[in-house]
Amino acid sequence: MRYDFGSDNTSGMAPAALKALVQANAGYAPSYGADDVTARAADHIRRRLDADAEIRFVFSGTAANAIALSMLAWPHEAVLAHHAAHICTDETGAPGFFGQGVGLIGLPGFSGKIDPAALNAALEEPEVGHRQPPAALSLTQSTEYGTVYTEEELRHLIEPAKLKGCGVHLDGARLANAAAGGFDLTQIARLGVDVLVFGGAKAGANCTEAIVMFDKSLARRIDNRLKQAGQTASKARFLAAPFLGLLETNAWEDGAAHANLMAQRLAAGIATRSSFSLAHPVEANAVFVRIPPEAQERLNAMGWACYRFDDGSVRFVCSWATEEAAVDELSQAIATL
Repeated sequence: MRYDFGSDNTSGMAPAALKALVQANAGYAPSYGADDVTARAADHIRRRLDADAEIRFVFSGTAANAIALSMLAWPHEAVLAHHAAHICTDETGAPGFFGQGVGLIGLPGFSGKIDPAALNAALEEPEVGHRQPPAALSLTQSTEYGTVYTEEELRHLIEPAKLKGCGVHLDGARLANAAAGGFDLTQIARLGVDVLVFGGAKAGANCTEAIVMFDKSLARRIDNRLKQAGQTASKARFLAAPFLGLLETNAWEDGAAHANLMAQRLAAGIATRSSFSLAHPVEANAVFVRIPPEAQERLNAMGWACYRFDDGSVRFVCSWATEEAAVDELSQAIATL
């Protein structure tokens, strides 16, 4: 089975990330994030965002999202999110676990983007003692369906949430792809996001993500919280170093731009060579195609890994490592179905 397009998690580390990891391995350094590598990586993230923030590096996006949400909602409260968001479909109740009972309220919307009318309706629901009221809004950029919110779209979601007193979390597992798709990173803090998960693994790092707290009050006892959650690395430089390598060399942006370009190439190849239609706009590094189950089985039998998503479409994901030849080979295979 070929996993070229199974996920952007199936590719290895980008050379810049791996080189920085090897460099961080030389000699000795202070433990628990007090090292120079961690400080420099955090500074690079602040510069990308053009904002002052508290930053911590953790082992996984699931932990980063769940811990971030536990900062914004009490156990008797809930988080509003798109019903297909990763926190709702792929994190095994982690927000509720880390939040000691925090609930999730799924909202509809085309192509992974929350429908503003649905959000406003949820915010206007009367509060009663028998259900968890919303205390936070979680957004995903780029979305689970490979689309990219515009600044204006985000504003129409964040402003009403803020007016209701909700905190705002942004899941940026594929933030690099959103940036490569034209999204301005410097707007995140200005739009009112309180805490961001700045993606590393899908951008070419190893298993590492960064929690970025624009609201510094959220950082009170953050190190205690992370330690209790098993997310404090004694050799923290090995979580930060891949970020440093990617950001110092601009490989974080360049790799995402390449992945997005390969997704556009794949989408164009499928559109011109086959009778299958795209299920969602291709704005980042993912391509969703309406392929019947029997045709997908044939594609899997040819050795191509791909997965059926919640809406019934089949997902193909490009990464920093995706090759043009593989894109063309896959689109040709789809054409034979």
